[in-house]
Amino acid sequence: MDTTHIRLFIEVARRGSFATVARDHNLDPSSVSRAVAALEDDLGMRLFQRSTRRVALTEAGHLYLARVEGLVDELDHARDEALTVSVGPVGTLRLTTSAAFGYQCLVPLLSEFRTRYPALKLDLLLTDENIDLLAERVDLAIRLGPSEDSAMIGSKLMSTQYRVCASPEYLKTHRIPKKPQDLRTHRCLLFSLPEFRLRWFFRDRKGGIEEVSVEGDILMSNALALRQAAVAGVGPVLLPDWLVDEELARGRLVNLYPAYRVTATDFETAAWLLYPSRAYLPNKVRVMIDFLRENFS
Repeated sequence: MDTTHIRLFIEVARRGSFATVARDHNLDPSSVSRAVAALEDDLGMRLFQRSTRRVALTEAGHLYLARVEGLVDELDHARDEALTVSVGPVGTLRLTTSAAFGYQCLVPLLSEFRTRYPALKLDLLLTDENIDLLAERVDLAIRLGPSEDSAMIGSKLMSTQYRVCASPEYLKTHRIPKKPQDLRTHRCLLFSLPEFRLRWFFRDRKGGIEEVSVEGDILMSNALALRQAAVAGVGPVLLPDWLVDEELARGRLVNLYPAYRVTATDFETAAWLLYPSRAYLPNKVRVMIDFLRENFS
């Protein structure tokens, strides 16, 4: 029995579409359908119920999937372990994170990673969408918040802090907001997520928390664009330290409230590593986790 057919069956079951799996592998959809049909012929059972609108596992398909997923994982594990001895980590690692974090924090590390692991390919998916990690075949994700998905294992990569910043040019032409409540008179640059665009929270050194309602006439869905607008003098902005600390050091932005911890959600913000819960952790994922911890710890 061709294990390629089994692997395609597993992916169709996860993605719910022959066409999507075919696009992932640069194949014709009919070839994926024929591979699954050949597997069904070998087994003597129907694995999918097919219609013009959807593909769904049969009862037999569910049972077969539950058995073969672990077996295929074990085959991959055995191959990885054997190859690692001779050439180091191999294969393709599919990693996803937000566009801003990827651009700011990961892209500068790519040259070092390639030098250290030349046989390992990296498929970097930078998106601000909350994608289905299992359906998208993601090996490792970096999220700016913990996951509630029981199918994923999460561990903290690094703690983060938020800062309210404005450019020196903006502060020359506007009244400097010295107290948090002073922001109420400014048109702030707002991230379009609901919890970020209505109110910000400030905690002083004694632990006192102050809630400040914020308003603005410019909302953006991308943190990089927000930073650029703030540097250009458009208004105050709330952004994480990993995105603005370099601009603060260069004098392109000013931290308005260095004596406060600031947030739009809670004060214990962090970047998290997420990966599928499996019987084993593939070597390619393990080395990437170690590499990231080395650079961000």
